[in-house]
Amino acid sequence: MKITIDGREIEAKEGQNILDAALEAGVFIPHLCSHPDLEAKGGCRLCSVEIAGEPGAVPACKIQVREGMEVTVNGPLSSKVRKMAMELLLATHPADCTGCPKYGKCELQSMYQYMGVSPEGWRKKSRSVANDDSNPLVSHLFTRCVRCGRCIRACQELRGVKVLDYIKTPAGVRAGIPEGKSLTDAGCRFCGACIEVCPTGSIMDQVKIMKEERSYAENIVPCRSTCPAHIDIPRYIRYIKEGDFDKATAVVREKVPFPETLGSICTHACEEECKRGELNAPVSICQLKRSAAANDSGAWKTRVRKEGATGKKAAIIGAGPAGLTAAYYLAKKGHEVTVFEKNEKAGGQCRYGIPAYRLPDELLDKEINTMLEAGFTLKTGITLGSPKELLGQGYDTVLVSVGTHRGTKLPMEGNDLPGVYVNADFLKNARKGTPLPVGEKVMVLGGGNVAYDCARTAIRLGAKEVHMACLESEDKMTSTPDEIEEGRQEGVILHAAHSFLKIIGTDKVEGVEIQKIDKFYFDENKKAVMELVEGSNRVVAADNVIFAVGQKPEGTDEMELALTHGPYIQADENLKTSMEGVFAAGDVVTGTKSVIAAIAAGRKAAQQMDLYLGGDGDISEQLLDEEIPSPYLGRVQGFAGLARVEPEANDASLRTKDFTLVEQPMTCEQAQCEASRCLQCDLRLLLHRPKLWNEY
Repeated sequence: MKITIDGREIEAKEGQNILDAALEAGVFIPHLCSHPDLEAKGGCRLCSVEIAGEPGAVPACKIQVREGMEVTVNGPLSSKVRKMAMELLLATHPADCTGCPKYGKCELQSMYQYMGVSPEGWRKKSRSVANDDSNPLVSHLFTRCVRCGRCIRACQELRGVKVLDYIKTPAGVRAGIPEGKSLTDAGCRFCGACIEVCPTGSIMDQVKIMKEERSYAENIVPCRSTCPAHIDIPRYIRYIKEGDFDKATAVVREKVPFPETLGSICTHACEEECKRGELNAPVSICQLKRSAAANDSGAWKTRVRKEGATGKKAAIIGAGPAGLTAAYYLAKKGHEVTVFEKNEKAGGQCRYGIPAYRLPDELLDKEINTMLEAGFTLKTGITLGSPKELLGQGYDTVLVSVGTHRGTKLPMEGNDLPGVYVNADFLKNARKGTPLPVGEKVMVLGGGNVAYDCARTAIRLGAKEVHMACLESEDKMTSTPDEIEEGRQEGVILHAAHSFLKIIGTDKVEGVEIQKIDKFYFDENKKAVMELVEGSNRVVAADNVIFAVGQKPEGTDEMELALTHGPYIQADENLKTSMEGVFAAGDVVTGTKSVIAAIAAGRKAAQQMDLYLGGDGDISEQLLDEEIPSPYLGRVQGFAGLARVEPEANDASLRTKDFTLVEQPMTCEQAQCEASRCLQCDLRLLLHRPKLWNEY
């Protein structure tokens, strides 16, 4: 139907109100309590208009359009009502806008600037209501509340949580929580919808949540932005909650080809950023990924991408996570890909650097075999020199992704005694079934996850007493908290904040002298500075010492490539090396990081190599149709206190006897229960942002 607004004829849909019809047609009518995702209430009166043939001014958001309707926005009556409404809003609102976090994005500010209105006609009345930062994640700045009711409608109608409502206070009516309850006690789902729809910043994200170096969307869904591969974490968790493990796996596999491996051993930096951690404990994102993959039927395979042959050949040196990932995506792009691996089996650090009690061969083999279905060739037991050889054999491009498989020793007295090992050799031999011998007492030097892998492996190989010493205090150690706890359960004796002075012995290792650290920090030149506690020296008896203080690449000095920081390959931002057509990715470039970081590097390598081979660099896959999730959450009694679900683990006294898998995948019921703890932060980004007047 057609209606006329200020003499301009516009198209309107049956059932629309005047305000929505006008805004959709690009005609601006001032408004504040209206929001694209919420039912209009007409409370602010700023959208008042005059309708030909009808008396007075009426709210445009409450009047449905009719064929031939003639509307005047800035008539004398509507302008008077609108001006008075704005003056009353401003009379109780803080006068200084410049210090407000919403400055420049505030809808109230935009509206009064458009109208040219100030509160001068009314006595200014301040509302001295203290800000409330007592709730997790959310800050309430009540003096900014204009009683538009958006947050209440979002909470009650859109989300169905029904926590917020109008409440009476000595300072007047405002939005709040009845009976003076906290958000936690009232049953808040902490979805953030109230924050998103607030026009003035009366309800805000707590400052510590919003980090300047991240975009707005990254701050709202920090788990997704923290993941190096940017897996859509909230989306797959929602499918798990609904019991659809196939869809959940498809979401994960759109970004990574090792879902169950990652779910077993990922360092899960995403969980450190999970907002749920501000309530009690983060969602078990890593375990949920594992559960999805473990219950996958393979339905996603019907949607895999496979392009026609390009006639181009790519070689990859190193079959670790980075190399296999790059091969997987390059093969899907139609290139002929061959992966060369010097070890007997593919997998890199996943195979030879992570103990079987965390990642069994059978699981890794299964996922690598699935990747091989993409059509690339894997050749193991082959040692190569320079990538130039492969270019000379007809390969159009080469990726070097050999990882960091050479352990390092610290330059300290006694490091060459018999019985001194390095992490890489110790773990690889144990994984191959030819373990290095250990005595009754073992000392591991280092404080990361690899150090714990060495310590826990030594226990399984028969050591009666295993110690670990590291420079960092326990709260600053690079190992994950669950690794520290599992090591403690298995009997690992931790000497945190200790320096290792020398290895003692004559013909073999007899012990390690350590000394307590008072202060440990890095100066302005990034040089480590240690202040030791005088007189705290002690010797810990040991038959073996295992250095777990880092790893580096080997063989790169023979590749005829420019190196940096010793044996690391120098690559630019597009992973190109000093040799034309040769790329490098993963730990061999960055130093030892994580499996998920290596996968992300493999994806980037595939993109850049595809571009080099004449492709468009697009390796994306859509293994699942997009679905818009329901905005409705509903009430869950005691939601904030829902405990984190832990998977079943073998008792420490039993699991140290062999390399049997320690932790089982969650059952489907456990996974659904854990997934229901998710705040579903991403739903907030689906809400529509109201346009300001200057955007029409």
